[in-house]
Amino acid sequence: MLERLLTEQSNPESRNLDELSLVHLLEIMNAADAQVSAAVAREIPRIAAAAEAIAAALERGGSLVYIGAGTSGRLGVLDAAECPPTFGVPRGLVRGIMAGGETALTSAVEGVEDDASAGARDLEASGFGPGDVLVGISASGRTPYVLGAVQKARHLSAVTCGISCVGDSELSRAVQYPMEPIPGPEILTGSTRLRAGTATKLVLNMISTAVMVKLGHVYGNLMVNVQPTNQKLEDRARRIIQEATGVTYDQAAELLDQAGRSVRVAIVMQKKRVSRHAAEALLTESKGRIREALKTIG
Repeated sequence: MLERLLTEQSNPESRNLDELSLVHLLEIMNAADAQVSAAVAREIPRIAAAAEAIAAALERGGSLVYIGAGTSGRLGVLDAAECPPTFGVPRGLVRGIMAGGETALTSAVEGVEDDASAGARDLEASGFGPGDVLVGISASGRTPYVLGAVQKARHLSAVTCGISCVGDSELSRAVQYPMEPIPGPEILTGSTRLRAGTATKLVLNMISTAVMVKLGHVYGNLMVNVQPTNQKLEDRARRIIQEATGVTYDQAAELLDQAGRSVRVAIVMQKKRVSRHAAEALLTESKGRIREALKTIG
């Protein structure tokens, strides 16, 4: 069964890998990696549909949960962990569940990925509910741990999405929003941490970024929800205000303080020439979307 999976096939370009010079080996890897972007591009309509459904669920008060095993699970946890510092969203709005728990993030935990009931239990233990969204991640599209979690999510009538790297996978058939970036056989046979992992990371980048843009956590291409909690982020916050409003760097620093350390409030204050209180009210009315707040008359 497994030998039929595309992710387990041998790549003819790398069959003599151990006989190659390092330069030639790396050239082959690089050429193979260059094909990943095209594989993801073919899935953009389905990625967009999933992102639309996820954004709608989050706007209704739900949360986004990624679940996977091995490389797939680690990539989900990584994307979830990056959302609060990048977009200023509450911790827990986007969560990652890894087969084997935190230990498995740094050390392989064998056998857990084959337990479908463990996937369902871990999802339930996370507080997942009918208003949430589950994104199951499995390069092979057949990981029992992930399929068990998807089955549980469907039983709860939650939104389900799947990312796999083979066509017409079991995971794709089990979810409402399947995504199948198919990069082909790995340079190192069966090592899905390589091209499949790269394809998965690209799709996760697209999902989380598109969802957060849709929810208003971005203005133009600026991370306006950035929290100035260290020197680097303080500088970034000032430069974002500077770019969005046209004020000087020093004026941006003053605006940031006047706005209660909120970049979004500072931008609306300056562009609408209003007080902090008025800017906060406009943002509340527009559900945090700066562009909508700026269109408000009065």
